[in-house]
Amino acid sequence: MKSILLTSLLLLTNVLNAQPSIVDTLELGHSIVMVTTDLPDGSNGRGSGVVVSPEYVATNCHVIANSKGVNIAKFRDGYQPIGLKANWKRDVCLLKFDPLPFKPIPMRDSQSLQYEEEVFSMSFPAGAPVPQLSYGAIKGIYPFDGSLIVRSNASFYMGSSGGALFDQHYNLIGLTTFKSPGQPAFYYSLPVEWIKELMAAPETTSLKTNDVPFWALPLEQRPYFMQVVIPYQNADWRDLKTIAGQWTGQEPASADAWYFLGLAEEGLQHYVQAEQDLKKAYDLNQRDVDAMLALSRVAFVQKDVATLESIQPAIQAIDPEQGEKVTQQIQALKQASP
Repeated sequence: MKSILLTSLLLLTNVLNAQPSIVDTLELGHSIVMVTTDLPDGSNGRGSGVVVSPEYVATNCHVIANSKGVNIAKFRDGYQPIGLKANWKRDVCLLKFDPLPFKPIPMRDSQSLQYEEEVFSMSFPAGAPVPQLSYGAIKGIYPFDGSLIVRSNASFYMGSSGGALFDQHYNLIGLTTFKSPGQPAFYYSLPVEWIKELMAAPETTSLKTNDVPFWALPLEQRPYFMQVVIPYQNADWRDLKTIAGQWTGQEPASADAWYFLGLAEEGLQHYVQAEQDLKKAYDLNQRDVDAMLALSRVAFVQKDVATLESIQPAIQAIDPEQGEKVTQQIQALKQASP
């Protein structure tokens, strides 16, 4: 227990003051539960869950799919579900109970979220006996199947599936669900709208399914926001350009699509085209710091002071340290000009 608390305290030292502390989230942690399953081979599986109503705990379906049985645990007490609602392809499941002695978490729709908004997650990674905190910010919001998938840099690990992603007002904004392989890893959460929709759905009678979650399909069948990750991590700029180009063709209003296309052009040293693509990303979303920083790099190579001066205030407002670096780029270019 002491080592777990020490790990959490070390994490806390790297967080902005705005983020909640361990003490701040003690009560909130009462509504995050451990989900355990009995697997066909006789072993046990573990995941996390969130109390979203007096009767329902939300979790990921892949935590419980094709198991022989499931229950939740909190404060060394176990609770057996009496019903199940499942959307196996979306990977959202609701375990139904007789009213639980835990406070439900309020939910905030994904439509109101913003890039770079500070968030934190709570879950039971690696079978930890108490919920663990992880801090970060929203780095991507992707339209998918009638709602928005949320990507953050609040890390989570095995056992965190079905855990909670929170905003700064302790509203549930997503279920921590899947991550990319490789580095830097991308962490994705499912929208609360899917939980709300599932509450109105009929119950199912079995834990058995042949359905595969959308994020576990073959790579070419996954959403573009997932397909770009591996070539980006591997600096495979030609492959990234192909995929991002397809993405911009299908979703021309996606700032992220233009951002990744701009990264590919930057990697190929096609700086004129990269600057054009990244300007489109900036025009579509002026809160995406990663896209703005990529634009500042390319503009600096192009000695485009006007573009640097136009994006510096937006960067400064979100990340003062990076804003100062852009100011230094501007000054360096002006001093070097005849």
